[in-house]
Amino acid sequence: MKKLFIIVAFLIAAASWWLSQQINKVKFEPLNISEPLVEIKAGQTFNQLCHLWQRSEALSNCFPYQLYSKLEPKLFALQAGFYDLKGLTVLDAISKISRGDQHNFSFTIIEGMPIWEVKNKLLSAPYLRQDIDKLTAQLNISQSSAEGWLYPDTYHYHGNDSALRLLKRAHTKMQSVLEKEWQNRMPDLPLNTPYEALILASIIEKETGVVAERDKVASVFINRLRKGMRLQTDPTIIYGIGEHFDGDIKREDIREKTPYNTYRIDGLPPTPIAMPSRAAIHAALNPATTEYFYFVASGDGGHHFSKTLTEHNKAVKKFILKQ
Repeated sequence: MKKLFIIVAFLIAAASWWLSQQINKVKFEPLNISEPLVEIKAGQTFNQLCHLWQRSEALSNCFPYQLYSKLEPKLFALQAGFYDLKGLTVLDAISKISRGDQHNFSFTIIEGMPIWEVKNKLLSAPYLRQDIDKLTAQLNISQSSAEGWLYPDTYHYHGNDSALRLLKRAHTKMQSVLEKEWQNRMPDLPLNTPYEALILASIIEKETGVVAERDKVASVFINRLRKGMRLQTDPTIIYGIGEHFDGDIKREDIREKTPYNTYRIDGLPPTPIAMPSRAAIHAALNPATTEYFYFVASGDGGHHFSKTLTEHNKAVKKFILKQ
């Protein structure tokens, strides 16, 4: 009897030691994976995933985890998505997947980016489902183009998310920003609608990257619109040329009458020419009060402003012809 008791005690101790070893393995075993991201497919079970990891030698044995899953079944309920699991233990990786703590991809619309660049950039965005067909209809835009209607910002998404859903967020944000800025606009501007403000803001965005002078650039265009003068702004020529612009505005480009060439058309072009920032929209709707009608690049990233054509021609000689 005593001998039997000793054997039973020994077996219990051995079982306890073995169980503690399995628990330690579950707690501390690293997940040895080389992939930057792991995709969990819809309906994939933990057993399926674990056997994949075992075959690739990412972990030593599935059995301890299968035992543990009986104690904590909720912990082993996987959620589909893409996960960054590098540097984690097996248990931490499983916990991350069960929480649905997916990897965040990012897509940035840069201030001044035209719609064709946004679309091209979307095509190379990783793990983003391409479901854009007729964007103006899909975004319920009444104008002929989605140009200008996407707010420049960084948008996060999960793997296999929808490109259209991402752009809907950008469009909604632009609508909100434009509406707020329109409500707080300066009185008596020669802009009849928020869309006209969006068009002017896109031109301001392309004309200067210097935040401090945006309101002065805006004042030049507002003064010209009030006087019935043509805007004569180079970025509209470039936009009219399109994707084939080679970086050099030629005389024939200035003379060509496109719907966007503000050297040849009166007033604003028919659509924005880029995605404007909030600062550019604010400047369009709250321009500085000046008597400026002209500006020219000063060579240091900013511009020199003039009240008269004579002053402007002198500035052109100083800053442009000298170069």
